[in-house]
Amino acid sequence: MKRPREEDREPSPLTQQADNKRIKSDHDTEADFREHLFDAAVQSQYAEEYRTSQPYKHGVISNLINPALLRSVRSEIQTSLSFTPKETDIYKIHQSGDLANLDGLDDSSLAQLPSLLRLRNALYSPSFREYLASVTGSGPLSGRKTDMAINVYTPGCHLICHDDVIGSRRVSYILYLTDPGKPWQAKWGGALRLYPTNIVKGIDDGQELKTPSSDFSVSIPPAFNQLSFFAVQPGESFHDVEEVYARDQNEPGEDVDGGRIRMAISGWYHIPQDGEEGYEDGLEERLAEKSSLVQLQGKADELDFPKSQPRNYADQDPANKASSKTDKGVTEEEELSEQDLDFLIKYIAPTYLTPDTLEELSELFADESCLRLETFLCSKFAEKIRKYIEAEASKTLPGSGAEIEKETSWRVARPPHKHRFLYQQPRDEGTAEQDARTPLQELLEDLLPSQPFRKWLSIATSLGIESCNILGRRFRKGSDYTLATGMEVDGGRLEVTLGVTPTTGWGDDDDQLEDRERKTEVEKPNGITGDAVEGGVGGYEVYMAGDDDEEEEADAAEDDPPASAGGSGAAKTSPKKAKADPAIYKSSSATGDGEDDGVLFSMPAGWNRLSIVLRDRGVLKFVKYVSRSAPGDRWDVVGEFGLKDEEEDDDIDEGSEVEEVGEEEEADQGDEDEE
Repeated sequence: MKRPREEDREPSPLTQQADNKRIKSDHDTEADFREHLFDAAVQSQYAEEYRTSQPYKHGVISNLINPALLRSVRSEIQTSLSFTPKETDIYKIHQSGDLANLDGLDDSSLAQLPSLLRLRNALYSPSFREYLASVTGSGPLSGRKTDMAINVYTPGCHLICHDDVIGSRRVSYILYLTDPGKPWQAKWGGALRLYPTNIVKGIDDGQELKTPSSDFSVSIPPAFNQLSFFAVQPGESFHDVEEVYARDQNEPGEDVDGGRIRMAISGWYHIPQDGEEGYEDGLEERLAEKSSLVQLQGKADELDFPKSQPRNYADQDPANKASSKTDKGVTEEEELSEQDLDFLIKYIAPTYLTPDTLEELSELFADESCLRLETFLCSKFAEKIRKYIEAEASKTLPGSGAEIEKETSWRVARPPHKHRFLYQQPRDEGTAEQDARTPLQELLEDLLPSQPFRKWLSIATSLGIESCNILGRRFRKGSDYTLATGMEVDGGRLEVTLGVTPTTGWGDDDDQLEDRERKTEVEKPNGITGDAVEGGVGGYEVYMAGDDDEEEEADAAEDDPPASAGGSGAAKTSPKKAKADPAIYKSSSATGDGEDDGVLFSMPAGWNRLSIVLRDRGVLKFVKYVSRSAPGDRWDVVGEFGLKDEEEDDDIDEGSEVEEVGEEEEADQGDEDEE
């Protein structure tokens, strides 16, 4: 559903009955806004529209500011401000510093930004704060704590779903500064999109929690001098910013980017601070208790899809419960038999099945804790799954998540403030009929969960493996991603990703990346550097150092990461790397300073490529949002392999040794008796 762009309107019959007296305001401040904005009838109309809006209460005011003032503000921004490119797991933008610090500028700097300072003071003036509080019913808003910045979205920029709930925020807003001489077109993207919520009851306690739908229901395109706003509500005010789409090469127009520079001032109004009218002692702490992040973290297993479906190998093969180790560190049962090799060679390239290669892999993994194997699948099966994926990619998917789940074999990962992608899981043995199995299901149900693959993986890593959880994923371009999350499993686990993305141009080929950058270079306001595809087209998988005790904040204005570049294929792991912000990555490759950026391992989407990573507790992982400019969808099959407890293995080994010694002693005693 797309919300039509709002224009100045005559009061409705309901509001025409209202007293037409003016709201009390400072006349100098009032002159900075459009004429008649403060009329009681106009205010009442906005309040009524806000009250009845869906999927949650929000408002749009067109032509908010005196046009001459806002044009002057835009001119000052273009000539006097610089912007920092920022890219994290949740967003990609160009951002100014906090405009709350304008008062701290020296006189010469402040003299270059008189209109911007005037606009900031108008937005946080008592009259407009009172006006906005009345429209939203939010309660008093702070004039002391100003919180605003200028964000510029060029083609490829985006902001993933979140609810803005941090600290003392009460009302969120965006004031657009797009080119007034070139009206923004909805097809360019960049819309503010609102997500409806579903009520989910906890399985154990029956507590009702709100979780966002995987699909937005309202889209509000940008427009010059348009204010969009909503009250910040824990677990409800979920929204994102649609990617600004790159101009099609065949699209007519003089500008390379088609004028797609989404400039806006965005920020928050906070609850009154100590000493201000309306201040409530302890209110900020009470609001923090209602944070959706806190609620959802406690109910992650109940609200998240896909659900984990671990399979224990010991249940499949009781002989795997106890075994003695060989001099190579693997058990006798983990050595590949002729039958195992006959099975594996149907899927895996022969070069990865030889003893010499496996020994080399084991040594490399011992040093690096990760492996990246090219051309992993044998040519026959690789061609089989390529044809399947290309055929699937040529089909048009239904528009909504519900329709996708109803009409196809795919499910939709949710909630969207954590991840969104399509997935398939292994079917129950009773329903997994051989004649109905697709090549993707062969990987999900035959190869990766098999005992022969477990043995192969154990030999390649010299680690004992006791369980697996397998998932097939499809990341749709212009839609899908996973946000950075930690791992709560003690002792670590092996994570395997088999990339089966048949298209090229994902950043692993320097020539292709340079060619794509040349085609999408855009002109930007003064101070914005770089190209429209900084970081490429996304779709790369990243492991990075994190902090178990830090809370991840899903917010573009609060985080302050450095610039970042395209996904790296190099494996970089070290358990002693410095911990990093959950959202910051690849800064050193962009700045060239060579400093540690916290990235342990990253790999772009690619064809027939296997990665194996030993992941420790607290290490963060995400798949970057796949841009609509990507050459296709990202396809992969992933596996989480639980590791055997080393102490338990040692106990088993000691028990085996005792048993063997006992048998030898009995044999010796028998020999003595015979003598």
